Amino acid sequence: MNRYPAWKYAILAISLVFGLLYTLPNFFGEAPAVQVSSGRATLRVEPELMKRVETVLSEAGIQHTGLFFDGNSIKARFASTDTQLRAKDVIAAALNPDPEDPSWIVALNLLSNSPQWLTSIGALPMYLGLDLRGGVHFLLQVDMDEALTKRMDSTASDLRTLMRDRNIRHAGVTRTRDGIEIRFRDTENRNRAIDAIQSNVPDLALTEAGEGESLRLVADFRPEAAKRLQDNALQQNITTLSNRINELGVSEPVIQQQGADRVVVQLPGVQDTAKAKDILGRTATLEVRMVCESADELAALAAGTVPFGCEAFTERGGRTLALRRQVLLTGENLQDAQAGFDSQTQEPAVHLNLDARGARIFREVTRENIGKRMAIVLFEKGKGEVVTAPVIRSEIPGGRVQISGSMTSTEASDTALLLRAGSLAAPMEIIEERTIGPSLGADNIRMGFLATLWGFIAVIVFMSAYYMLFGVISSIALSVNVLLLIALLSLLQATLTLPGIAAIALTLGMAIDANVLINERIREELRNGSTPQAAIAAGYERAWATILDSNITSMIAGVALLVFGSGPVRGFAVVHVLGLLTSMFSAVFFSRGLVNLWYGRRRKLSKISIGQVWRPGTAT
Repeated sequence: MNRYPAWKYAILAISLVFGLLYTLPNFFGEAPAVQVSSGRATLRVEPELMKRVETVLSEAGIQHTGLFFDGNSIKARFASTDTQLRAKDVIAAALNPDPEDPSWIVALNLLSNSPQWLTSIGALPMYLGLDLRGGVHFLLQVDMDEALTKRMDSTASDLRTLMRDRNIRHAGVTRTRDGIEIRFRDTENRNRAIDAIQSNVPDLALTEAGEGESLRLVADFRPEAAKRLQDNALQQNITTLSNRINELGVSEPVIQQQGADRVVVQLPGVQDTAKAKDILGRTATLEVRMVCESADELAALAAGTVPFGCEAFTERGGRTLALRRQVLLTGENLQDAQAGFDSQTQEPAVHLNLDARGARIFREVTRENIGKRMAIVLFEKGKGEVVTAPVIRSEIPGGRVQISGSMTSTEASDTALLLRAGSLAAPMEIIEERTIGPSLGADNIRMGFLATLWGFIAVIVFMSAYYMLFGVISSIALSVNVLLLIALLSLLQATLTLPGIAAIALTLGMAIDANVLINERIREELRNGSTPQAAIAAGYERAWATILDSNITSMIAGVALLVFGSGPVRGFAVVHVLGLLTSMFSAVFFSRGLVNLWYGRRRKLSKISIGQVWRPGTAT
């Protein structure tokens, strides 16, 4: 009746081992580290860089306690702050021969001090949020109206070009407050314009107005198109901010959308607000130029000199490429860039959409330079780098450009990202700014830990005194609940904040409720005359429905907070929901396993240690 099969005890053992392993890294603290990340948009961090950093440290006689590659950066951990500072200087000198033009950002950081064997199985500590570690917090407002205005201005220019290319006579294309107004003197030209616009600019909704010789066509973005343009502008801004913040060396920045037009940026560990503002407000531009590759120019390059009328730039991979000084197109002419595949060869490619002016220039340039190379250059902080330099195979009309060649799908996605995210799609304004010092964060950790600890101790003392051995078992189950909750948060690499600590404290109180229901149900069965073994079985089985109902209602509230909340509210909701799941496992499954282990093998059980059981009619 009250015995678990071996496989259930195996699950209990596995859950305990899992909880211990993934909770353990949170007790090792943090060690000084050096982080190496890309300082240029066109420079990617590759695994080979880790070998180079290891070689540099080895040659300098600097011992590290761990070297890691996380896809976006290289991180080296050290035993002391002095070693960390020495390593930073050595790595920076080796990777950046020209300190005035660094290719790599070498920044100080903190890493978990966990042993290598724990890190190798993915056991990492929880990240600490801004309120626990200190740093800066920005709330940025995106000007969505300006994003639509910029696109509408570009579209107005496109429509003028479209009318001219289709030889459609009109009396003027005017940009108004409500959209774009095109005037006509006859119905025939207006109908031709409607057909041309609907086939070439499907995002526009057209409205006919006027009579006689004052015919008008009013164009405005369709609601779904306007929503898509605004969402794309917001996502492009978030992507651009992510690229820029890499330069700060922040280990776990928080960059997320808040509402329809706001972006939250949290930079834990950063105290230099001016530097953070400079990075967030940085601008970048794109330029299209021709490659210098005539016979005379190649001869000059072979001699080690830059040809007249050319300028030297760095290509992806570190090679030098000479480009003509004449700028053919800029990023203002680029409307969109998406990764895809070549329709003929099925090779990875990047598809670009240019505005009307850019399409016209691009058609003329490609017609006159077939077989030559055209370079796309990204400028940041006054420094230009070549993103790609493909060969022009044929004239490219229509403003739809395809860049293909020897590139992987990842490289195509990265190139499209660079072309899209060179600059902000819409202006942003900092409407809220907060700086939290590291000492305040340490105080928050200490006070939050003490509050949770004393609450935990108070619950254990009460349960043990009131329910005797069953209270002790409930306390052990509560400890396992906390262990599993922290392990899950660590495994998911959740960011722990003050509201998260509050949710852990709340979980302790809610988790013990389930054991109170079970213990009181067992007492009730004993009062009704059931045998101890039958009372234990009935107590757990009949209390389960009540426990499930109460936890489901609490989980509905937690999911609502998670879906509709933002910032600290979502942090609270994540811990709350996970705590409900772990509490149901520990309070019912784990505690019954301990009770079955202690009482289940006793066939003749006369009493159990569950505190005073008051029976009806008992003398006072």
